[in-house]
Amino acid sequence: MIKEILSMSMNELKEGYTYNIDKSRYECLICNAIFEEGEIFTFDNRLFVAERAIKEHIELEHGGVLGKLLDTDKKYTGLTEKQRNLLIDISSGLTDKEISKKNGVATATIRHQRFMFREKAKQAKMYMAIYESVELAANSDTKHELVTAHVGATMVDERYVLTVEENKKIIMNYFEDSDTLRLKILPSKEKKKIVVLRKISESFDPTLKYSEKELNVVLKSIYDDIATIRRYLIQYGFLDRTKDGSQYWVKNDKD
Repeated sequence: MIKEILSMSMNELKEGYTYNIDKSRYECLICNAIFEEGEIFTFDNRLFVAERAIKEHIELEHGGVLGKLLDTDKKYTGLTEKQRNLLIDISSGLTDKEISKKNGVATATIRHQRFMFREKAKQAKMYMAIYESVELAANSDTKHELVTAHVGATMVDERYVLTVEENKKIIMNYFEDSDTLRLKILPSKEKKKIVVLRKISESFDPTLKYSEKELNVVLKSIYDDIATIRRYLIQYGFLDRTKDGSQYWVKNDKD
């Protein structure tokens, strides 16, 4: 998720779609729906070209972008539940007095929070300017490029501070063949274990759900101790499953 976010412009995030210049089409960031240029689309018996159509799609199918942004995991927004609810109230057009009455707090408290939101936005803009400048300089040396933590990571800490080069070396050391993915041994150190589990999770199609039998067939080709690998994939947030264990799938932003 964070890798995709950093690759998008601020306007794309706010509008909920991106334009793929190579394929001449608009792509919905919420559901991946595609609107090809040159095609005509119908909404409520009205005809729209691709660019206008995707905007209609986002409003009609998803109720706009703001709600989806606010539903993003806290580790990406940095918002508490109270702050999230307050932003919803503000966006709905309620006055400070109405919001304070609704939440049982002083009007001054709401005004102060509005002020803090503005200050946080200023800091975020400055941070992004600094970060993008640093990334621009760092991209000239890929040895220092960091691996992005997987979506299901519950606690991102020093275990995830890993360069792309270090990641490659660990994979080479622990797998007999990076193509067939036969694991030599399961590492005991957390950082290396996460690298190995991430690589194993890439063996599964993120668009599919697997029965336990189907999952085991894939894991058996990778490592003999199926139960241990399966347990770790769930524990570390690479895979998710139903309560009865009848279906498994790659954990994603929608889970």
